[in-house]
Amino acid sequence: MQASSLPSRVPLPSWQSLLIRYGNNPHALVQILSELQAAEGWLPREQLGQIAEALGLTLAHVQGVAGFYRFFHTQPVGSYRVLFSDNITDRMAGSEALLQQLCRLLHVEPGQLRADGRVSVATTSCTGLCDQGPALLVNHHQVVTRLTPARINHIAALIEQNIPPEQWPADWFRVDDQIRLADVKLGAQPAPGQGIAAALARGPQALLDDIKHSKLRGRGGAGYATGTKWQLCRNAPGQAHYVVCNADEGEPGTFKDRVLLTSYADTLFEGMTIGAFVVGAKRGLVYLRGEYRYLLEPLQAVLQRRREQGLLGVAIQGRAGFDFDIEIHIGAGAYVCGEESALIESLEGKRGTPRIRPPVPVEHGYLGQPTTVNNVETFCAVTHIAVNGGAWWAAIGTAQSTGTKIHSVSGDCERPGLYEYPFGTRIGRILEDCGARNTQAVQVGGPSGVCLSVSEFNRRIAFEDVPTAGAFMVFDRSRDMFEVARNFAQFFAHESCGFCTPCRVGTELVVRRMDKLAKGYGSSDDVQVLYELDKLMHGATHCGLGAAACNPLRDTIAKFRPAYERHLTSLHFVPGFDMDAELSQARLATGRDDTGAHLANLEN
Repeated sequence: MQASSLPSRVPLPSWQSLLIRYGNNPHALVQILSELQAAEGWLPREQLGQIAEALGLTLAHVQGVAGFYRFFHTQPVGSYRVLFSDNITDRMAGSEALLQQLCRLLHVEPGQLRADGRVSVATTSCTGLCDQGPALLVNHHQVVTRLTPARINHIAALIEQNIPPEQWPADWFRVDDQIRLADVKLGAQPAPGQGIAAALARGPQALLDDIKHSKLRGRGGAGYATGTKWQLCRNAPGQAHYVVCNADEGEPGTFKDRVLLTSYADTLFEGMTIGAFVVGAKRGLVYLRGEYRYLLEPLQAVLQRRREQGLLGVAIQGRAGFDFDIEIHIGAGAYVCGEESALIESLEGKRGTPRIRPPVPVEHGYLGQPTTVNNVETFCAVTHIAVNGGAWWAAIGTAQSTGTKIHSVSGDCERPGLYEYPFGTRIGRILEDCGARNTQAVQVGGPSGVCLSVSEFNRRIAFEDVPTAGAFMVFDRSRDMFEVARNFAQFFAHESCGFCTPCRVGTELVVRRMDKLAKGYGSSDDVQVLYELDKLMHGATHCGLGAAACNPLRDTIAKFRPAYERHLTSLHFVPGFDMDAELSQARLATGRDDTGAHLANLEN
């Protein structure tokens, strides 16, 4: 038979290949869209409709998911999509001027697609690189650290020459761990399989009892008792149980999980496997934040090696019936997905909207089945407890806050990076170790945490005193704490999922009032309105994002009032500043919601 008479093989369109690879599973929608965009550059409506039909979903659902995540684009954004990290520490290091410099060189307006359709430049929230910023993302999966004006000039030249990011200087993409002080979790690690062997020797119930005895609490911020969570999941009826790792550390100023994922992945995956042994799970999922997309291939390589070593898969370490494996799910840029129920919604291929509770995830989680969700640092701690015992862990730290905590230190200090201390360590000790000078404030736990002034530097990191998810941002006396709070307000308004009126409208109102103050149009009445917004939002929002959105505002007004007074004027009305026009959309959003009506009244 002649070659010309053979049936030709026409390559499938990329979206069809993706659907085949994911088994036409609608729960994989976020992953399908992520990979489609990586191939196409954006998400055309026609292809969204084809995907919806193939998955048995409505076009509205697929478009709703595509429109929810900030890393998805339903309009072209160019073959070079450059996103500068807009965290306050990046701003302090000069990111705003660098962004403007790149825009001038490329002849493009911030947030706009250049006329030739090749490039766009904008900002994104914290990229988890606060210790080596300013930083940026290129096409959502390449990170460039330690930006300088010279480096920006070089980037602009490479883009104009159409040099792909993969061919840019390798040193630009260097991300260092920067471990400054190591203790248990950042020190010497158990050999792969050592923790699993210890768990198998004790049995699931005895190990669970040891986790309880350790008094280990979740390291993601909420501090829920890990042993209690696992017990509830283990006892909950279901066709399957799941173990989920929350690696979506989107809190500005936090980057500890980035280092654990980079250099301690074995310890993390071991902890997940031990958790599966306790709760009876066969499947684990890691929800990796979109900004850490560059870690995907190295993490998958670790997983594959563990499978080959008999530490994942069927009959782990030869134990019949102990079958467990892990897959990685990439987020697409949504801070709210750090909330465990929103994370589960995203895993199921939906918008990351937090669920109404009850039921809680340990009873009704992923795919409606019992699910335990713990963060990266918590699972790493589990491995160490399995090897060394619960009593050993309980002897570290304080009675209510056992073990160690890793802090992501950034801002005005000589030695930014990771510092690990036992719970109970003074704020002042951390400032001394990182080389902070003339410090006026520390933001502990990120924007949703607490802002501490000099008089509080003798307070201690502990759940019973100053709890934290890990961020430790230092501000010296040259910084305007009003601008710090304003940056945090912009972050919360940008990251609100929009589900409830108090958060959707309230965060926008806070930004508008603070922008008014920044322009010199404000009065003491505006500060009072900010107080009222805080009270309304704190008790009326659907999830913790809205409730915590005014934390930095409240703290900075109370502790750094002169920073606000410098922006005040005696004028109550300024021609040209039409608050009603700027907030018309907020009015429309209130409808018959009583809380929304109260928020609308605060416009006047």
